[in-house]
Amino acid sequence: MNTSPFHSETGLPLLSRRDFLWQSGGGLGGVALASMFSAEGKATAAERTGSPFPKAKRVVQFFMAGAASHIDLFDFKPELVRMDGKPSDFGEPVEAFQNGLGPWLKPVWDFKPYGASGKMLSEPVSALGGVVDDISFIHNMVSKSGVHSAATLLQATGFLIPGFPGAGCWMSYGLGSLNQNLPTFVVLPDHRGFGSNGIKNWDSAFLPAQHSGTIIYPGTDSPIADLFPHKSGDYVRGGGEAAAHRTLAQLNRMHAAVRDGDDRLDSRIRSYELAAKMQMTAPEALDLKAEPEHALKLYGLERGPQTWSKEINDEEESFYFAQKCLTARRLLERGVRFVQVWSGNDNGFPRRNWDSHEDIRRDHGPLSTGMARGCAAFIKDLKQRGLLEDTIVLWTTEFGRMPSSQGGKGRDHNPFVFTNWLCGGGIRGGVTHGESDQWGYKPLDRKNPTQVYDVHATMLHLLGLDHTKLTYRHNGIDRRLTDVHGSVLDQLLA
Repeated sequence: MNTSPFHSETGLPLLSRRDFLWQSGGGLGGVALASMFSAEGKATAAERTGSPFPKAKRVVQFFMAGAASHIDLFDFKPELVRMDGKPSDFGEPVEAFQNGLGPWLKPVWDFKPYGASGKMLSEPVSALGGVVDDISFIHNMVSKSGVHSAATLLQATGFLIPGFPGAGCWMSYGLGSLNQNLPTFVVLPDHRGFGSNGIKNWDSAFLPAQHSGTIIYPGTDSPIADLFPHKSGDYVRGGGEAAAHRTLAQLNRMHAAVRDGDDRLDSRIRSYELAAKMQMTAPEALDLKAEPEHALKLYGLERGPQTWSKEINDEEESFYFAQKCLTARRLLERGVRFVQVWSGNDNGFPRRNWDSHEDIRRDHGPLSTGMARGCAAFIKDLKQRGLLEDTIVLWTTEFGRMPSSQGGKGRDHNPFVFTNWLCGGGIRGGVTHGESDQWGYKPLDRKNPTQVYDVHATMLHLLGLDHTKLTYRHNGIDRRLTDVHGSVLDQLLA
């Protein structure tokens, strides 16, 4: 009897049931295989699936890093206009992050109603007026932290501390891939750099490594790091590279064959395999020049890149954000399940993120104008292609900003209330869920705020997953995206 893990004649590793199913099943993850083969997985696909008829297949998340001001963009407060410049009085002790408890500060832009819903939007986000009846706004979001790093992790991973998978990682783990040649989860960072926590926002943590987000920089010479050999490696030829991949895969599988239960090599092998496939498919997917003129015009990209300057302006910000939006659409229609688009980063001064302690108008103006133009074009594009009905669009930020002023023209952190909005993928448009108080300081109903767990639970529900059953056993605990919290927001469902 042959007890060796290798074939007696070929020397290749014998395929176990585990290896056979991974190879024949595509090896791209998904609940069924993950739960069968993971030493810590527990539920079957049927047990994890909350609905046999999901409304959505994919998600794009727009993340405004630095804390966008709800009261200057989406949540109009007439009382702030009436009380502008008068000493702020919250009726209770307030612990500000910095020193942002100056006089009341009215919205720095005028608001107008848009759409049949009459939703009030401020001037820099007016581009969303054309799609506002497709959007559902949540104005009573609360955060558990007023610190950027913790609050950003909470929105991205469901936890305040590092070491937990991003929402896109959970989607990849729970649903698997819709394609064979591109990642399941893609991250499009701000072109200036990462926001708080960097890659911790999209790392797979204790989930198998193949579920981590893949970083792509649209419009650059190397949008995906190390996808192709460096120019100094001109001696590398296709045949030799393919042979090297085959040899490496053989060595890895020989190593893995005698280490059953260790999924790290499985993840590494699949990553190498996917990288090889991406060399063929990614350049086409990221080629925005292949878009017809009318599509480029919709996104405002027909004129090409704008001249970079130190003083950010509406046109530059619109171009770079729209570039990411169009890339997101091309990736989604090619089977990427989760795309995360970031706006703003934490580096440099004057600030080029949403953390407007000094001057709301200076910082929020270009950022919000570019965001609104790009998001509006993206929603229109999805809608005309029939993709919006099964794509969830989620807009978020880590917390809001105070209704009182800081230094006259800025606003301090406000974790007590802020705004999210969603559309598409089974979301009922033209509605508002929850209210903030007359100042936009805290939820009007302080006993029933909306938290990120509720948003994530709703997102997973629309994808056909029960958020209480999508779990992964780690360190003796059945971990999930929503921790031990969360309720589906039925009021938002179409």
